Amino acid sequence: MPAKARRESPLGGRKPLTAELAAFRGSDADAVDDILPVDLATVRLLIVGVNPGLWTAAVNAPFARPGNRFWPSLHRAGFTDQVVDASRGLLDDDEQQLLRRGIAITNLVGRATVRADELSRSELQTGGRRLVERVQEMRPDAVAVAGITAFRTALALPKAVLGRQDVLAIDGWPDGVDLWVVPQPSGLNAHETIDTLAAKWREVWDSLPPG
Repeated sequence: MPAKARRESPLGGRKPLTAELAAFRGSDADAVDDILPVDLATVRLLIVGVNPGLWTAAVNAPFARPGNRFWPSLHRAGFTDQVVDASRGLLDDDEQQLLRRGIAITNLVGRATVRADELSRSELQTGGRRLVERVQEMRPDAVAVAGITAFRTALALPKAVLGRQDVLAIDGWPDGVDLWVVPQPSGLNAHETIDTLAAKWREVWDSLPPG
């Protein structure tokens, strides 16, 4: 399946050194390229991270930092055939595996930070409006945002909880597109394990119409 063009890893396929990471902090409003097909109509599930970490920006690959439980939990949920290692960048085969299954990945905010709580309320709210506009264009079967705290701010839903959301509360959200919030997969989220994260991803996937 043709993929939208992505930049090569800035480090040429090697892991970043600790001393190199600071250079990627806030360096680009779109520090990491999305994983998207050329034909957006093929997207079944749009996964939305909060924003790139520095390691992720350094290698231009989503959820790339070693220890992040995103890729292990996706594999355990059956989304991928193996645990993707994005720590040096995302392999073409791994990108294609996602796209063949109708999975795309983006972020609420493109600016890279050490922690998501460094983002301003304004940045998150702008990201929320942008997400609604993109979903209007793409019309996937479902959207899953990974991070409840950022989601509450971005979509102005301060009482939102994990799981399927009431999209009637979101101005402009298109009909027929489910919205879910799953936990932040960072190792900083001590409340979740790979197994509990995988169970939540599986619930999202099982809700999709047959593809």
